[in-house]
Amino acid sequence: MGRVELIGSGEGARPVTAAAAAAAAQAAELEAAYGALPSHDLIRLAAERLFAGRIAVVSSFGAESAVLLDLIAEVDPGLPVLFVDTDKLFGETLRYRDRLVRHLGLTDVRTLSPDPTEVAAADPMGVLWHADADACCHVRKVVPLARAVAGFDAWFSGRKRFQAATRATIPTFEADGPRIKINPLASWTPERLAERVALRDLPAHPLVAQGYPSIGCMPCTDRVAESEDARAGRWRGQEKIECGIHLGLSALDELDGSGI
Repeated sequence: MGRVELIGSGEGARPVTAAAAAAAAQAAELEAAYGALPSHDLIRLAAERLFAGRIAVVSSFGAESAVLLDLIAEVDPGLPVLFVDTDKLFGETLRYRDRLVRHLGLTDVRTLSPDPTEVAAADPMGVLWHADADACCHVRKVVPLARAVAGFDAWFSGRKRFQAATRATIPTFEADGPRIKINPLASWTPERLAERVALRDLPAHPLVAQGYPSIGCMPCTDRVAESEDARAGRWRGQEKIECGIHLGLSALDELDGSGI
């Protein structure tokens, strides 16, 4: 597990391993040196120099996934792409994944699934999403992805600052436990995304035209009115606005050494 330190003081103190502390320091250095690079240059730098052979892409194959995957394919179509099939996704998302993979020529897309034994224990009736959405996301998405990224030193994320209040200040480089998370599109705007989609003739997720600008699992995704925030349809009626993978993906193995 490694040496454990505390960040903060009093009741607000939280434990963090030496590896996580080192990753935080590394992320700050990388942000200062390379945080302002153009997205394509940043991806090439990370994939070919900073973390060569030790970096993956995490993608939901959702409404805004095509742009990041297109940039990745330009640099290296063989870069590992990690996709979690929670068994609660829209069929349209699975078909869109297959279409994008063919369109972009991606050659190493790894579809991850939750452990059947763990799902049976936590969600035997398949309706945990209704009673406890956080617990459902944890067993079906967070844990499978945490296990997969454990084999890498860094990973690319498609998050953008405009998407939600919780993302408004995300840096290009940040630490996630002992790993580095890279957000090449952090500063992109909706208009810039649309320009790239048109320029590259990228296929759109079929549900976007049906009123779903942000797409997750079927039971927890609703249509959004034009006047609403793009993520308003995610977990509608709840305070929850994140599935959990961006709220400390490495927390479990970082603290108890269990490998999740």
